[in-house]
Amino acid sequence: MINIEGILDILPHRYPFLLVDRVLELEPGRILALKNVTFNEPHFTGHFPGVPVMPGVLVVEAMAQAGGVLMLHDIPDRHGKLIYFTGIDNCRFRRPVVPGDQLLLEVTVSKRRQRFAVLHGVARVGDEVAAEADLSSALVDRPKVEA
Repeated sequence: MINIEGILDILPHRYPFLLVDRVLELEPGRILALKNVTFNEPHFTGHFPGVPVMPGVLVVEAMAQAGGVLMLHDIPDRHGKLIYFTGIDNCRFRRPVVPGDQLLLEVTVSKRRQRFAVLHGVARVGDEVAAEADLSSALVDRPKVEA
């Protein structure tokens, strides 16, 4: 299990765009992560007033971030790398995700090369599939930032 401090060490994302709260299981080629969906997240202010629904694009982003943890976890120089999201295929939304839900993010590696990967993600609330997609990504060197 990886807690939030470990996730912050692996992923470059920060609030309000960090969408993985905990890693429950991690094995070669597979991760199961958790996103606690809370009413105080900024997107619920406008999506939709009175009927808060997590935007589908953020559910997909949460799957991609879980995949990022999976792909970066074992890379020794991961602080010098980024994983860019390069494609989404076969994306389907099955149920809305609302405040109070716990979004379980299961991501498995479908294809992997040295710098490219295709991952299959499934986001569930309890036993119900909320969304699923095939996600393509590329591992790149992190650009140097001048101070």
